Amino acid sequence: MNARRRYAAILRTPHVARLMGTALLARAPLGIDGLALVLFVRGEYGSYATAGLVAAMFAIGAALVAPLMGRLVDRLGARRILVPLAIAHACSLGAVVAFGTQGASVAVLCAAALIAGCAIPPVGSVLRALWPALLGGRDELLTAAYALDAVLLEIAFVVGPIFVAGVAALASPQLALVASVIFVTAGTLLFTATPMARAFSPAEDHAHDTGGRLGALRSPGVRTLVMSTVPIGFCIGAAEVSFPAFGEYVGDRALAGPLLALWSLGSAIGGLIYGAYGHRVPISSAYLRTAALLPIVTLPLALPSTFAAMVPLAMLAGLAIAPLLSAGNQLIGDVAPRGAVTEAFTWPLTALVAGVAGGNAVAGAIVQSHDWRVAFVAAAVVGALGVVVATARRSTLRATPV
Repeated sequence: MNARRRYAAILRTPHVARLMGTALLARAPLGIDGLALVLFVRGEYGSYATAGLVAAMFAIGAALVAPLMGRLVDRLGARRILVPLAIAHACSLGAVVAFGTQGASVAVLCAAALIAGCAIPPVGSVLRALWPALLGGRDELLTAAYALDAVLLEIAFVVGPIFVAGVAALASPQLALVASVIFVTAGTLLFTATPMARAFSPAEDHAHDTGGRLGALRSPGVRTLVMSTVPIGFCIGAAEVSFPAFGEYVGDRALAGPLLALWSLGSAIGGLIYGAYGHRVPISSAYLRTAALLPIVTLPLALPSTFAAMVPLAMLAGLAIAPLLSAGNQLIGDVAPRGAVTEAFTWPLTALVAGVAGGNAVAGAIVQSHDWRVAFVAAAVVGALGVVVATARRSTLRATPV
């Protein structure tokens, strides 16, 4: 089956198009919030260090709570957890905007951002956990399905920064955050209204065995993916802050919007290529190779001095992201303990977000004290540590689910 037919077979599967469309809307803020928060706080408080700290607290909130929310979804079902989270997220992100425009203290702003991050609904983890059931045992389509999911997520990252840049230029970045609230609420409500999401409660088939205190972390493979994903997230998070600093260096920090969009476009292209041909490579090998590629294509971002020179490098730097996330998600499905499927899918996301938070904060401090070039170099160096960890523990990525 060629690539076109493989993707067409996935999209023709009952419920898939509706689930992916509503999940895309629910996850659209992932491409909006990071840049919008940086631009909003930078504009209101005049500091990249403060902007990076607030963005980091938002990311830390998501990292801290996502596994718990995933475990609750495994026990109680998707609708009973996702809808209240969407409402809480909307209220707390609205509070970030209100506090910021009123000149509240940085501590208050960080607290509101932390709560907003904690309340992000794990829609993507539920969708990933549904793939084997949706495809009805057609394992030959799984690689393409996870790749397609990663590509659609990258669409959010392509459109989001452009949206933020446009709104910031015409109005203000806080208006983009308000739009994000609307997207995540509407998308989550529509996603949980689908029959497959309403019926989703994977632990029922395994006597609600979610693994005790360790939960999904009792799998060595899950632990490996968590440990290797933190430095990968740092690499991505540092770039998120460094791109606006580069934009300001060449004349306008809003230029970060197009650059981040090109970064994500490169990721989407890489994801489509991986979905077409990735099934030919063992999934653990695909993960290790794409993890190794990420720091290699990130390091050249420290070189250019003009916007035109940065454009192709930004797209090149994105090529490894979607394939890496896709391979990691498929691996999680292979090594996840039974009864803790959704929680297992949240752990790499938690690790990624924790790394992004660290990258946001450290890059903000580096940009403030040194410059954006050093921040990009730090991103690549730390990202390489993820390769070292994954390679050292590669035997666990072939482990049988426990």
